[in-house]
This record gives sequence, C-alpha cells and structure tokens, in this order.
Amino acid sequence: MKNTIQKGVYAALVLLPMTAFGAEAKAGVTKKTLIDTYLEGGWVMHLLLLFSIGMVWLIIDIWLRTNSKKMTPQEDVTMAQDLFRAGDYVGAYQAMKASFSPFAEVMRAGLGSVGYGKEATEDALYSTVEKVNSTLQTRINYLSVIGVCAPMIGLLGTVGGMKGAFGSLGTAGLSSGVGELAGHIGEVLVATATGLLVAIPAFMAFYFLRNKLQGAVHHLHEETEHLFRNAPYDYLKDADVGQEETYAALPNWVQAPEG
Repeated sequence: MKNTIQKGVYAALVLLPMTAFGAEAKAGVTKKTLIDTYLEGGWVMHLLLLFSIGMVWLIIDIWLRTNSKKMTPQEDVTMAQDLFRAGDYVGAYQAMKASFSPFAEVMRAGLGSVGYGKEATEDALYSTVEKVNSTLQTRINYLSVIGVCAPMIGLLGTVGGMKGAFGSLGTAGLSSGVGELAGHIGEVLVATATGLLVAIPAFMAFYFLRNKLQGAVHHLHEETEHLFRNAPYDYLKDADVGQEETYAALPNWVQAPEG
C-alpha cells in the first residue's frame, strides 16, 4: 500500500508540469497541421515535394534493378550453361535474345563476337558489362543531384522568406514588428529543414545503392566470363553465331568475282 502511494505521488509530480505545459500550449498556441506547415514553406515546397517523390521512385527502381537475381537471373544462367554444354551456341544466342536481363544482353554480345576469337569476345563482354554499369550508375547519380540541390532550394526559399520578413519589419517599425519577425523566421526555416530532410536520405541511398551496384556488376561479369572460359575458339572461328543480317558489304567500286 505504501509503495502504491509513493508511486502515485511520483507520477503526480512528473505529470503536473507536463499537464500545466499542455494547458498553456492549448491556451496560447494553435496546433498546425502538416498542410499548414507545408504551405508555410512557400513556393519552394512544391519543388521539394517533386524532389522527394523522385527520390523515392529512384530508390525503389534502382533497388529492383541492382538486385543480383534481376541482373543475373538463375534461369538464364542455367539455360546458357545447358546450351553451352551441348555445344549449341546458336541456340544459346537465340535463347538470350528472347530474354531481357542484363545477363542475356552481355551473353548476346559475347556470342556475337565469339567467331572473332578470345580477345574480341572478352572485349565484347567487358564493354557490355561497362555499358550496363554506366546506365545504372547514371540513375544512381540522380540521387546525388537531388541530395545537392534540395538544401540549396530550401535555402533559396528561406532567403526569400527572410527578405519578406525584414521588409515587413521595416514597414511596421521595430516596436510592433519583433513578434511578427520571429513568426516569419520560424515559417521560412521550414523550407531549409525540408531541404535537409530530402537531402539526407538521398545521399544515404546514393552511397548504399552505388555499393550494391558494384557487387551486382561483379557477379554479372563473373558469371558471363565463366561460361566463355574454355570456349573452343579454334572451332568457332569465323562462325556467325548470331546469324544477324550483315550490312557491311563490299564497296560498290569493287567488282564481285565472276562465277
């Protein structure tokens, strides 16, 4: 019983100041909704909203694209391995042509150059992997752009709001404008805070997804290079595995041999 009374006293002592503070807040301060806070930031909040939507979209899109299972699907790898074991390089090319994964794109490039020797095949594999990496890295770099520009846009809104706040202070006079100035300062800082709230996760996602992409690209290159490791280039010399239409004909001033 004694312990219960002590706990009740302690709770009352703790809650009393909080209750008084809450009553004072209700009496003197009007609670603002999220929309009110958004509108206080000014016109730059619309730009920051677009930045935040773009950031979320980029994070989700890049996360899905840089997934190892997306870049190097196991079903494509297994299919290519089976066709390589059977020596059906034409079938492997056609199977990879029917797929749209980065792995299939790299394999098509390698198979299309396999008739020109090992060096040409490895160059084709490497350049295509770099192309895939560059395409995804460009998307990731947009997150860095958002992370750099968002605080600047927020600061621009703050500077514009401060200009209006000091202008109202000069018009109203010092005695009547101090409270209004403080209110204006609190409002315009919303834009700066919002810019930072957009920039921080954008930079975090940029570094995380960049490292994730490096791992996925390394895995992609390793899987494709492994398939061509012991390819019989001597037997595949001058072979048109891709069987694509050739546009590079003899010059029109060269006469074809008769017969």
